[in-house]
Amino acid sequence: MATIFTKIAKGEIPSFKVAENEDYYAFLDINPLAKGHTLVIPKNVEDDYIFNLDGEVYEGLWAFARKVAVALKAAVPCKRVGVAVLGMEVPHTHIHLVPLQCEGDLDFRKEKLQLPAEENQNIADSILKEYEKL
Repeated sequence: MATIFTKIAKGEIPSFKVAENEDYYAFLDINPLAKGHTLVIPKNVEDDYIFNLDGEVYEGLWAFARKVAVALKAAVPCKRVGVAVLGMEVPHTHIHLVPLQCEGDLDFRKEKLQLPAEENQNIADSILKEYEKL
């Protein structure tokens, strides 16, 4: 059975897409720690543990995430883009990219933001525009 993230990457469940290529997909987290909080996933592998990925998929995922992080930082004002790989909530490897002003912004125990769909769409469009420049 396909994971929710596989269904998102296939377009079966709507998302705020920020970047995509043949093998990887990036979209806004629906429960973000900060505006622009993005999830990066492999499209064709559903393993829930990043270190189980074969070398090619693993390296490709990080290369894609790097490009998305560059676009994210250009689109969303922040000091850094933080990275986290937890994999506890959805059984599909994913990398969190979170715009940071300080280290505390990467605390997953914090209350999550509730952003209107229009604002999420504007953020996603801004990141995608920056991604397409790279």
